[in-house]
Amino acid sequence: MTFYTLGDDIADTTAPDVPIEQRWDRRRFDAKLVNPANRRRHSVIVVGTGLAGGAAGATLAEQGYRVIQFCYQDSPRRAHSIAAQGGINAAKNYRNDGDSVYRLFYDTVKGGDFRARESNVYRLAQTSTQIIDQCVAQGVPFAREYGGLLDTRSFGGVQVARTFYARGQTGQQLLIGAYQALSRQIDAGNIEMHERTEMLDLIVIDGRARGIVARDLVTGQISTYIADAVVLATGGYGNVFYLSTNAKNSNASAIWRAHRRGAYFANPCYTQIHPTCIPRSGDYQSKLTLMSESLRNDGRIWVPKNAGDTRSPDQIPEAERDYYLERIYPGFGNLVPRDIASRAAKNQCDLGRGVGPGGLGVYLDFADAIRRLGEDQVREKYGNLFEMYDRITGEDPYKVPMRIYPAVHYTMGGLWVDYDLQSTIPGCFVVGEANFSDHGANRLGASALMQGLADGYFVLPPMLGNYIATNKFETIDESHPAVVDTVNEATGRLTKLLSINGDRTVDSFHRELGEIMWDECGMARSEDGLRKALGRLPELRAEFWRSVKVPGSGDNVNQSLERANRVSDFLELGELMCVDALHREESCGGHFRVESQTPDGEARRDDDRFAYAGAWEFGGTDQAPVLHREPLEFDYVHLAQRNYA
Repeated sequence: MTFYTLGDDIADTTAPDVPIEQRWDRRRFDAKLVNPANRRRHSVIVVGTGLAGGAAGATLAEQGYRVIQFCYQDSPRRAHSIAAQGGINAAKNYRNDGDSVYRLFYDTVKGGDFRARESNVYRLAQTSTQIIDQCVAQGVPFAREYGGLLDTRSFGGVQVARTFYARGQTGQQLLIGAYQALSRQIDAGNIEMHERTEMLDLIVIDGRARGIVARDLVTGQISTYIADAVVLATGGYGNVFYLSTNAKNSNASAIWRAHRRGAYFANPCYTQIHPTCIPRSGDYQSKLTLMSESLRNDGRIWVPKNAGDTRSPDQIPEAERDYYLERIYPGFGNLVPRDIASRAAKNQCDLGRGVGPGGLGVYLDFADAIRRLGEDQVREKYGNLFEMYDRITGEDPYKVPMRIYPAVHYTMGGLWVDYDLQSTIPGCFVVGEANFSDHGANRLGASALMQGLADGYFVLPPMLGNYIATNKFETIDESHPAVVDTVNEATGRLTKLLSINGDRTVDSFHRELGEIMWDECGMARSEDGLRKALGRLPELRAEFWRSVKVPGSGDNVNQSLERANRVSDFLELGELMCVDALHREESCGGHFRVESQTPDGEARRDDDRFAYAGAWEFGGTDQAPVLHREPLEFDYVHLAQRNYA
């Protein structure tokens, strides 16, 4: 059975052909400018208010554009970015420990297992230093050393301390910084803010993005919004697995709707499994809770040496403990990249050495750190994280080791964008986790916040300005045939969901989808398992449209309707993820094919066949998607087998 067809190769033609250190400066200089007096004549839609969306909306409005911004939460500051805990990377080299822009660039490409675009990654490393200055100026309360300098710590996949942090609340503090900038522009009348409003579809006219269809989640009213450009800043799609560390309402509908309108979806199979999550506790759990990767700075990860050892950790002597990451990867120890740490934990549990209920856990132990630093200093660095763990599990991590297990966390795939962050639909820009551009097959910890703020504050504004300056925009209103057709499609979709009146809940379908995805397209994938999933997923999707029950109406608050619309998109996206994972017959980063591993069980790439980004074109409902390949060139970081020993 053919699951996809092959289309033409594509390329990013917007990155200048100059040395990598000069590309971003050259691109900004070559970009056309919009006169400040003319910016107020142009409008921009921004969907999402997390770090990428909040930074983008605030910056574009500050420059003079009329911004129309949307979030489905009741406040912009409730975006999922608030949940990021550990920190944000930047190549400031305050510790004088050998860090540099080039080293951050190198670590990111290597950490992504050589499946990222060099131009974008280098720009991210360059911009990282500006982000810290921007956030300090906004009053973000980064941790400081005794002398007053900003403090840093290490994260996985690196051997320098480049991660700036605000205890375990870094995402929250950075989001408040962006939110206050956003609020200033709302108060000034430069941003028209729509809370509790969800994008249903993208309006494309004459091949260009010109607006969105959105639903007021309180009144149920469906409205159209027209602008000269649309920015999607809606995060990742980890909730396709049902259980993940994402906020319960995080979804992929905005980018999936854009994909169906012509935006290519790149590398959907690249999902990140975070190694430091509180283990699942029951069949009807609705989400999982992350423990920050920063804990791996001072916590030591271990399991009993003997399979089936059910003694409490204090009864297991040191000689009978296996600090397996320190043993296997002595150079990086507990700070190996997330994909490697996650697979190592799974391997230990598969060998019968896991701990806790069902043997699905490993210990994260702070006993050595407490002896070395004292409980007060550990409490100062990690106190809020320890408190959160205690409240969820009822166990005091100052007295007993934490139990952790890998869980779905981040998605490196997303809509394909060029160097300008523009998708294959002109005028549709994609920023933050919603695009695919910066992380390759695995994201280094503390780089998500870095990308979101880099895209929103520094990269998007000049590139969107170039698009505005080089195009003419005819006046469009709600009567335009393309607008009417898009509204009718969105309305018809919701009407159909309400009319089915089946006998299964939305969550039952979502839970079954998640089980299929976790079992067959999770930490390990195989040809047999992926083909099995691709046999079952179309059946599940057809059953959904026959048997889902959505109570209530569309004329008011209806969270079942919201979820049904999102799950219908997850069902289609999950199928594409499995197609992508099946076609990529190699292992790289978070994509681990059991048929492609080294004798030591590490990921084995196939650079001759798969050194490209896979960009998928929507082929039509119930039709095979079309694969377009963007060859990846490595002129500055040469291809090599990753080694963290």
